[in-house]
Amino acid sequence: MERAHLPAVREAKRNNMTFLKTEMALMYDAVHLFAKALGDLDRSRPIEVARLDCEGDETWIYGNSLVNYMKWVQVRGLTGLIKFDAKGFRRDVTLDIVELTKTGLVKVGRWSRTSGANYTKSYREVEQGIVEDLRRKNLVISSVLEPPYVMLPETPDGEKGSQRLEGFCIDLIREISQILVFNYTVELADDGTYGRFDADSGRWNGMIGELLEQKADLAIGDLTITNERKQVVDFTVPWMNLGVSILYRKSSKKTSVFYRFLSPISADVWLSVASAYLVVSVMLFTIARFSPYEWTDTHQCDTSEGRINEFSLLGSFWFCFGSLVQQGGNALPRAISTRIIAGVWWFFTLIMISSYTANLTAFLMAERLETLVESVDDLAKSQIQYGTLNGGSTWNFFRTSKLAIYQKMFNFMESQTPTVYSTSNEEGVSKVLKGDGKYAYIMESPSIEYVTERHCDLIQVGGLLNSRSYSIALPPGSPYRTLINSALLKLQETGKLRDLKHKWWKVERGGGACQSSGDSGAASRAKELGLNSVGGVFVVLLAGMGLASITAVCEFAWKARRLSSSAKERDSRWNDVSKDLGLTLSCTSSTTTDGKVSAEGRKVSALTKTTYGSTYTTTCSFRQKELLS
Repeated sequence: MERAHLPAVREAKRNNMTFLKTEMALMYDAVHLFAKALGDLDRSRPIEVARLDCEGDETWIYGNSLVNYMKWVQVRGLTGLIKFDAKGFRRDVTLDIVELTKTGLVKVGRWSRTSGANYTKSYREVEQGIVEDLRRKNLVISSVLEPPYVMLPETPDGEKGSQRLEGFCIDLIREISQILVFNYTVELADDGTYGRFDADSGRWNGMIGELLEQKADLAIGDLTITNERKQVVDFTVPWMNLGVSILYRKSSKKTSVFYRFLSPISADVWLSVASAYLVVSVMLFTIARFSPYEWTDTHQCDTSEGRINEFSLLGSFWFCFGSLVQQGGNALPRAISTRIIAGVWWFFTLIMISSYTANLTAFLMAERLETLVESVDDLAKSQIQYGTLNGGSTWNFFRTSKLAIYQKMFNFMESQTPTVYSTSNEEGVSKVLKGDGKYAYIMESPSIEYVTERHCDLIQVGGLLNSRSYSIALPPGSPYRTLINSALLKLQETGKLRDLKHKWWKVERGGGACQSSGDSGAASRAKELGLNSVGGVFVVLLAGMGLASITAVCEFAWKARRLSSSAKERDSRWNDVSKDLGLTLSCTSSTTTDGKVSAEGRKVSALTKTTYGSTYTTTCSFRQKELLS
């Protein structure tokens, strides 16, 4: 029973007196107040004592006066100052708030009617008290079987208590207990469910129900934080963030690989490359004709035979094609302008061939899946059946969602006969495996990741439908919530949570079996390159051709200027240059014979070359030969 720890009692404690119970202290103060009021009344007037019958109607004539004296008298008793208001209620009452510790009762604050409870204990002292209380307790932890969070050991001869279970959550609570130093026992929920409110009975079942009925101190597992659950229990900080996605079976249909070599690059990029090839080839032919430094003597010993240009039209096309496929050619540019064009074209082909090769490797290694379902929209429109865990948080997500597509999916699942729901995730995964593409199961993304690590013919389809978190649940107002939050944050900062997930997802119980399968879902498929990925190299190519054109003009002007010795001769020479420029641009390929003179009086020199089995002769005017000498 609570003891009275009030000013008079504290004085008694200092004098090594025995503590009084609260009822005894109040009784003593009441008798003391009555005696004081009666004595004051007697001193104020003579009091006559008369015998009264309890069953009669006669009253004591001094009764009202005695009551008024009791309201007026103030006495300091064992329970502090005793005084009453006009209605006879005690006022100005102060009480000490005490707490039982290892050393006994300790004052932690004071209560009064006006200011309420005022705790004098610091937060650090409060936290230390909770830690000491936690170390003296053996917490009962409720959970459910769900791989890889909580599982039975593979050996049947497991020990009793928490040692007969294993999994991510078992390791997690073990790490928390080592930080906070407490003992615990993990027990499976009686009905094996997470927690759902039954409107008919007005009660919660599963782990949430055991917390509310004080059968457990904690609930751990793949327990999702929902608004409905948060109204009745407390949750710690999340130890894993996740979302809902679709588990589906890979299609056995293989895509054709006959034209796979075209897949790494999109059609608009292929057309852009072909256009760039045509433009650069024509540009190289034109600038090579225009630049005087691309013309060379037909014979090094006899310059009277005229000059030739190696970049004919077909020669320019062949040079650009050889560069595009990273092969060499016979002709090499000599002028700065043609070298600029060749340089930017080589840079362009380097980037394009490297990008094509890298993406082709990704396409050949990643198996393209032809599934009927690529997203939740496809699933809702298809004839494929789908379901969730019956009564779980995913089921509740579809039930309470305001989006039309999710409402449609929930109504579809509710209307199916037989039911498309599953009593466990294992049953849902089994339905997907046996459904051969006719059934999809909607579940949390970490569970899908765990399953696809062990069943290589299953994939995750589409992205996450929502965002949610797993957390540890406690009874409402639990004093251990802050301590467990600190322990979880410490495990997250040190990377222990990441290590535990890698252990139970990738290593234990057959994890990592599908790492080399190449494709874990639609998100990992290779994507073709578009113009937004390689558009920059086309800009560089255009800039290089513009620079080459300007350089070619400068080369022609510089060569013409060097041939003019005076202003008068320069004017005459520029007239000749204008004529020769027209002749340069009109140079064509023909089959004329070396040494003959044309009808216009120009001396013709020719060089016969064989390209693709055809013979072409490049001609140039005799006047341009003098210009280029």
